[in-house]
Parts: sequence; structure tokens; C-alpha cells
Amino acid sequence: MTAEPAETPTAEETGQVRVSTLELFFDLVFVFTITQLTEVLADHLDLIGVVRVTLMLGVIWWMYSAYAWLTNAMTPSSPLRRVLLLVGMGSFLAVALAVPDAFGAAGWLFGLGYLVVNLVHTGAFALAGGEGVLRALRGGLALLNLLSSSLVLAGGILTGPWRYGLWALAFAIQAATPYLSPIGGFSIAAGHFVERHGLVVIIALGESIIAIGVGVRGYDLGLSIVFGAMLVLTVLYYMYWVYFGGDDERAEHVLAATADPTRRAYRAVHAFGWAHIPMLLGIVAFAAGVKKIIGHPFDAAKIEYALAVAGGVLLYLIGHAVFLLVLGLGRLRYALMCGVLIPLVALPLGLVSAALMLGAIIVVFAVSWFVEAGGPRPVLRAWRAGDTPGPHSG
Repeated sequence: MTAEPAETPTAEETGQVRVSTLELFFDLVFVFTITQLTEVLADHLDLIGVVRVTLMLGVIWWMYSAYAWLTNAMTPSSPLRRVLLLVGMGSFLAVALAVPDAFGAAGWLFGLGYLVVNLVHTGAFALAGGEGVLRALRGGLALLNLLSSSLVLAGGILTGPWRYGLWALAFAIQAATPYLSPIGGFSIAAGHFVERHGLVVIIALGESIIAIGVGVRGYDLGLSIVFGAMLVLTVLYYMYWVYFGGDDERAEHVLAATADPTRRAYRAVHAFGWAHIPMLLGIVAFAAGVKKIIGHPFDAAKIEYALAVAGGVLLYLIGHAVFLLVLGLGRLRYALMCGVLIPLVALPLGLVSAALMLGAIIVVFAVSWFVEAGGPRPVLRAWRAGDTPGPHSG
């Protein structure tokens, strides 16, 4: 994750800035990226496919999130800033286009696009910042960014084990950058930061809706497929509600209330950098599994399809549990109950019927939420008051 310190108190620093429409336009590329990653995993639901998607998502996410840090410190309020963001967007699009064949003939395009993404990011920060930002860039941030992106390019040119090794090393360097460079001067506008990452989660969840439509192509549309689609939608609703049932707002309050800038920056890196990787990977895995089972939901799912669906939900919950821990939000009982029951109950049922597996996941979510909410009385009181409590609302 890469970010640079802001120089003086601004709207960004005080947390008053919100996500701009240009940033929403920028995020459309991430929609395509998630679609491409899902396609790769759905076509290669094996260990090699998982490794490839994890490596690609890892390097893409760290730099994509770095652009969230960029726009958090620099609003796209001038023509030059907007042009830089559009160039970065175009470079991300090139990376996304290369994803299906990134471990084949398109590796060079993946690497070249990634290098341009990094250079634009560094240049935009240098343009927006003052002496402090330039000092930080000269102090190692720019060099580490250039090193990691150069490794991605080199890996894209080379073939075989070199590509895997160099991309893994690039990901490790990106992940280590916050610990190799002082980040105490970073300024984070909590409202914008949380909203931007929340939008990315919404975008990723939407890929599973797309997977339903893609997965039913070539099948006669009947009640069984419609029923299966409703089950998938219900699972997605619970995945949505886990994140947006109050924890997003509480996360914003925690970041805003963290006075020490170093602690705030590390909380942001850990909660919105590290924790979001398993969440996004879980969503991609779930979508890939849905694509495979939705055409025949009442048939027994192959073991790899069941692992993708149930394992994807489990990965998502693991990431969210880390998110809660890092921000000190507590209330882990819901995630722990789901994390234990889904592999024990839902996964075996998937080998009998995909619909049974999806139904079991829904039941586990509902029962765990009910227990976390404190039983029937708190739930009824909240509903009578016109509120619908989320799984972690307090």
C-alpha cells in the first residue's frame, strides 16, 4: 500500500471530502478486473488457478488501494489531476485486459500496464505535494514502488517459474513498503477513505450477480434456476450486511478518532489493505463457484465447486474478522460462528446438492446473526423502533 503525507490541513485531512464522481468512474475498471479474475478462477478451479488469481489480485489490489490513498490526499479538482487519473485508469484497464492470459502471452502487457500505473501514482503525488511529500518520495517510497513494478514487468517478460517468483516478490515488496518507510506524517480523511473502500466491496459483490447471468447461458430457464438465483442473492445479501450493517460507519468513527497519525495510518493499512485481500479473494471464489453451479442448482456440486462457494464465503468472513480486530470493533462471535459452521455444515451438503449448500449458508448466517443480536427481544425492539440491526450493530 502506498501513500504520501499531506502538507497542511485540508478538507481531505479533516474528513469532510467525499468520493467524487470521477473516482466512481475510475472504479468501473475494478468491475472489469474482478470479472476477469473470476473468469480465470472459474476456468481453472485448481491449485494453480488459485495461486495465479491470488498473485494477480495481490499486486493489483495494493496499487489500486494506493490510488484510494492518492485521491484521499488529492482531490481531482484540476484538469491536470483529472488527466493523470484517466491515464492511471487506462493503465489499469490494460492490466485487466491482460489478466486472462497474464501467465501466457499477455504477461508483458500486464507488467507494462502495472509499471505505468505506478509511475502515474508517484508522479501525481509529487505534483500534489510540497517539500514533505518530495522528501518522502526521495526517502524510499518512489524507489520501492519502482522496484516492485519493475519486478512485475520483468516477470511478465520472463516465463515459467520466474513469473511466479518475481510477481510474488513484487507483492511482498508492496506489502512491506509501509513498514520500510515512515508513515507517521500520512493524513487520512476517514469518511472518504472508508467510503471508497466500501464502494470497492460493493463492486466486487456485484460480480456474483453477473456470475448468475453468465452461468445460466445455454440452459433452459426454469424454476430451479430461478430458485437457485434467489438463494445466491440471499447469500450475497448476508455478505453485504456483514460489512455494511454498521461496521463501515463504526470503522469511520474509529479512524477519525485515532489521534496519533502513525497509529491511524497503520490501522488503515491493516484494515483496508491486508484485511480486504481475503475478502476480495473470497468474493471472487464465491462468484466463480456460483458460475459453475447455477445452471443445475439441485445437482450435487463437484468438490472444487463446493470449495469455491463455501470457501469463498469463509475467506470473506476471515478477512472481515481481521478488519474487526484491527479496528478494535469487537463482536467477533458472529464471524467465528459462521466460520466454524459453514465448512462443517454447508460444504458437505454441497456434495449432495448445490441448493442445499446455499440454503445451509443462509441458515448459518441467519442463526449466527440472531445469536449475535442477543436473541428475539433485542431484534423485536429494534424492528419496532424502525431499525434493522446488522450483525455487528450495537
